[in-house]
Amino acid sequence: MDETPAILAEGLVKDYGTTRALSGFDLTVPAGTVYGLLGPNGAGKTTAVRVFATLLRPNRGRAQVLGHDVVTEADQVRRKIGLTGQYAALDEYLTGRANLIMIGELGRLSGREAKRRADDLLERVDLTYAADRRVGGYSGGMKRRLDLAAALVHEPRVLFLDEPTTGLDPVSRKTIWEEVKALNEDGTTVFLTTQYLEEADQLADNVGIIDSGRIVAKGTPETLKGEVGHPHVELLLGEGAVPEAERVCRELGKLLPPKDGKRVLLEVEHGAADIPRVVRALDEAGIGVESLELVRPTLDDVFVAKTGHHLEHEDEQEDEESGDEEPARA
Repeated sequence: MDETPAILAEGLVKDYGTTRALSGFDLTVPAGTVYGLLGPNGAGKTTAVRVFATLLRPNRGRAQVLGHDVVTEADQVRRKIGLTGQYAALDEYLTGRANLIMIGELGRLSGREAKRRADDLLERVDLTYAADRRVGGYSGGMKRRLDLAAALVHEPRVLFLDEPTTGLDPVSRKTIWEEVKALNEDGTTVFLTTQYLEEADQLADNVGIIDSGRIVAKGTPETLKGEVGHPHVELLLGEGAVPEAERVCRELGKLLPPKDGKRVLLEVEHGAADIPRVVRALDEAGIGVESLELVRPTLDDVFVAKTGHHLEHEDEQEDEESGDEEPARA
């Protein structure tokens, strides 16, 4: 059985003048999985994608896609990948169908085959109704879906999605998520960069957290969340009940720093199974609880633990490349 990783990076370094965008970047993505690269603007996400897609050469280190070196075997890499950037790479004067047919023919599909692929993909991304309308009149969500279809014209084995849902409304974002899941179920390896914690949690089999050009944490979402602590029970209490509740809870587990003077946060090892024990102890002490919530660790907790700051998404392009033009599709 061939266990060649779909994507491999070892010690990648990429400089923009005096700015280091990637600093010893290491990554392994198994074939047939969805990998989420999570990080803020300027962390190096887009640079990593451009190196993998053969649009940038690293200063040092090596990278492979499906066993092919991205520098010395760039042509082989390009034939096997699809790419969508942060902005849709479409001709807004052409119709949706014409865009897809043009991309197919540029990739040496026959006119008949290009039209067939265009029609299939328009149906797949739910744009058949707008196939003959100029793309300039499409909404942002429609353009993103068409851009995704364009990346699939040549049936890539590895698909790179660079922040595909930034700026989209929740309904459009969910549509993209569903298509990513369907593509992966069909065997496509998906490499996804995102600033959205929920997106990485929903889609990715494995997550890498990038900060200042290097991976600072990696693993499955559940494994990473498990590394930063157990779930905790958040208790909202009545006036003056906090000190006594803290005394009781201290005997049940680890107290976490309080949010305010009305709540007690108690870390519990077994999650929901520990709630009856907590409620019983408070009831026996005569402490009334206004509300109780079980809170599980999130990827934001992981991000804070690994980087020291919260992940705040923005809609602008990464700072490191703010002067660069969006590259052509691979």
